[in-house]
Order: sequence, then structure tokens, then C-alpha cells
Amino acid sequence: MIHEVAHGLSRDAARRAARNALEAYAERFAAYSPSATWLDEDHAEVAFSARGLTLRGRLEVGDGRIRLELEVPLLLRPFRERALAVVDREIRGWIERAGRGEA
Repeated sequence: MIHEVAHGLSRDAARRAARNALEAYAERFAAYSPSATWLDEDHAEVAFSARGLTLRGRLEVGDGRIRLELEVPLLLRPFRERALAVVDREIRGWIERAGRGEA
């Protein structure tokens, strides 16, 4: 499953927004054991657990968009829209803050 969030930020501001979003997500949803391992400035491996299963994926910061690709196990597919909505909301919030110069 691939999800993209558009942004009108510089690459550096988008990187900060993505990092802040992942950090905030990890704090707010600690019960789901979220993790993000940055491979380089623009790519992170992400994971979180739900219902005893782990969802894994990659986040990529690009010009004009942040792309999230998740591998969703069959048993968790009914929850993928809700999970994506939460991640999307977190990323969009940090993009808005960065656009206002707050992050």
C-alpha cells in the first residue's frame, strides 16, 4: 500500500516535518511500538505493531511529497485505512507547522 502526502516545502523543511511527525507519532502511540530507522536524509524504515502483528514499510521525503509505503498483513487490512489516516494527519500537521515556520 502506497500513500503520498503533498507538501510545498523546501526539502530540508519537509525532512524536519517528517522526522517531527514520526517522533510525535512514536510518543502519542507508544502502545503500538512504533519505530523509525533513518537510512539516510530522505529514507526511513518504519514499523508498528497492532493485534500482535507488525506492519513494516518505508518513508521517503521527496520534492513536493512525502511517500509512505506499508506492507500490511492480510489480518490487518481492515485497519489499514484508520492507520493511514492517523499517519497522514500527523504528517500533514507537521507540514503545516513547518510551512508557518514553527518546526
